[in-house]
Amino acid sequence: MSVVGWDEGWLRWKGVEMRLIHPAGAPGEVSDADLAELYAMTDRSRPRLRVNFVASLDGAAEVDGRSGGLSGAPDMRVFKVLRNLADAVLVGAGTVRAESYRGLSLGAARREWRRAAGLAEVPTLVVVSSALDIDTDVFADIPVRPIVVTHAASPADRQEKLAEVADVVLAGASTVDFAVALPALAERGLRQVLCEGGPALFGSLQAAGLVDELCLTLAPIVAGPGASRISAGPPSPPTDFALVHALEDSGMLLLRYQR
Repeated sequence: MSVVGWDEGWLRWKGVEMRLIHPAGAPGEVSDADLAELYAMTDRSRPRLRVNFVASLDGAAEVDGRSGGLSGAPDMRVFKVLRNLADAVLVGAGTVRAESYRGLSLGAARREWRRAAGLAEVPTLVVVSSALDIDTDVFADIPVRPIVVTHAASPADRQEKLAEVADVVLAGASTVDFAVALPALAERGLRQVLCEGGPALFGSLQAAGLVDELCLTLAPIVAGPGASRISAGPPSPPTDFALVHALEDSGMLLLRYQR
């Protein structure tokens, strides 16, 4: 994707100096336009699932129940770029509750950039839930009708209620089948999917062999025992990923891996 005309003003963080430290011989300090190029997908016609997480040095995915305790300006800078490049943002219902999701808010400059790039003004929010325990207020101010992915055995009354404010997609008989769900999103034109968690959703996607890319921020924090990891659920076979690039800013490492 071309980023000609990228408006750096919507993304700039005062005092932030991000450096590209891998691959070797990289040019060093990264502008906002550089950052967009680094994370751009070369072929948007091919469906792709990208997962984004922040973790502590000792592997914690949260502090006091929220990932925000690990984040910071560099992580949020990349977070905004990833959202800006996505067709859809995929998130579990538990993360919607824990992180106080209120739709997807993009400013005027980001919307304009997406239009110029041939994308919808904002990505579509896709919430995954088996029990459908979702407060419909989450969707109150969202500019694009969201999607709820569930399975056929989920509560019928909740399906009916949520259908008033969202498109309900049934994928699987008694559990969510992501091998069905992701193609259903692609059929709607939502091919570039960004998963923002939580750990159980990431674990399920990884177990199904569907994760193409992991964008991982390592925060210079040791959280201590007890916190969850970025992946949860039943065991799954290990998967090899290759490091595409590494950025450093204020002690944070921002890593992009591809399967």
